[in-house]
Amino acid sequence: MDRVKIKFPDGIPLFETDIPVRIGDINYGGHMGNDAYLAMMHEARMRWLGRHGFDELNAGGISLIMADSAIAYKAEAFYGDVLKIALYATGITDRSFDLLYHISAVRDNVRKDIAHAKTGMLCFDYTTRRIAVMTEPFKNLFPA
Repeated sequence: MDRVKIKFPDGIPLFETDIPVRIGDINYGGHMGNDAYLAMMHEARMRWLGRHGFDELNAGGISLIMADSAIAYKAEAFYGDVLKIALYATGITDRSFDLLYHISAVRDNVRKDIAHAKTGMLCFDYTTRRIAVMTEPFKNLFPA
């Protein structure tokens, strides 16, 4: 079986945030459920956009829609963990980009990888229901 492998670019992340694991994020296995990872990634993405005065419906004059996602689980996350989520961008085109999420937590005073994830994001016009061109204000969020 081929496993999902996500390669993070060198350099400083676009954004980092800490998000605690809530009791509602825990599944019957006693660890964070796969659906909660997508919700945490969404929260991190919204915090990144919000830092720049944007959200997913107005990201500098365009909207964003998720085209795909992938998660590679590295370790379990538990209630009470505080996850550090670092965002990176790759594959930037005039209409799309990938956001990569490096998710980690501190265990026994050592930072441990919890998950590596990716969402493929499209610029989107909800009025016409079509893919749109990235605007300059949004494009400026990405390193040159």
